[in-house]
Amino acid sequence: MTALSSTLTLPDLRRRVAVPSQLRLYALETFYEFLKTLRQPHFIGGVVGVPVLFYLLFGLSLGRGASGPKASEYLLATYAVFGTVSGALFAFGVGVATERASGWMLLKQAAPLPAPAHLAAKVLTAMLFGAVIVALLALLGTTVGGVRFPISAWAGLLGSVMLGSIPFCLFGLALGYALPPTGAPAVVNLINLPLAFAGGLWLPHELLPKPLQAIAVFVPQHHLGRLALGSVGLVPDAAAPHIAGLAIAAVVGFACAALAYRRAGR
Repeated sequence: MTALSSTLTLPDLRRRVAVPSQLRLYALETFYEFLKTLRQPHFIGGVVGVPVLFYLLFGLSLGRGASGPKASEYLLATYAVFGTVSGALFAFGVGVATERASGWMLLKQAAPLPAPAHLAAKVLTAMLFGAVIVALLALLGTTVGGVRFPISAWAGLLGSVMLGSIPFCLFGLALGYALPPTGAPAVVNLINLPLAFAGGLWLPHELLPKPLQAIAVFVPQHHLGRLALGSVGLVPDAAAPHIAGLAIAAVVGFACAALAYRRAGR
């Protein structure tokens, strides 16, 4: 008994165990989610590389039209939206589908972690990648494209792109719970690319065919694109209708995500 007591040390129950704060838990979960995503070359190449490549090919090569802003100004805002939306849809649509199939999502649910922390980390990661895309496009635009926005315009663009990604995170979450991992990338692209075109992210809304202009009001990408363009003073649109459009899209996305989650749990 003496030998056993000499080798074992009982914990002092009077000592308080340090419990990480809720804020620190969310921050750590977001950090590791961002780091995990950063280490995925296919995500970085597809989500960050594509808008930067498009901007190099089109934004910096097309000049100013007869009237209106330079392509380097207009496409900087719309490609920032396109990259952020793609990141949100792929992080959730493909990421959640893969994590469900591998059992990682089940492990996260069983872990002693606040229930919303994992999904909140994904939302914040999508926002952070939106900020990265804006920063890269801003670097190219200011150094090569002659873009000269005031600081307030850059802040407005960054804020609108990051906050505007939330509805697309919810739609991506619905796709992640509804799709198998093998088919998720194709379905996400099949949804994302046509809606990006119809939303005026690749061509100005005024240059689209009349039928596409008519349905653009129902396309969330259109509302976020116009908010981004308005934040840098390139379109005269009032912000309120587009904020309302994104809010409606967020409610619909939340409802779709909740329905997909219930169906996946059966």
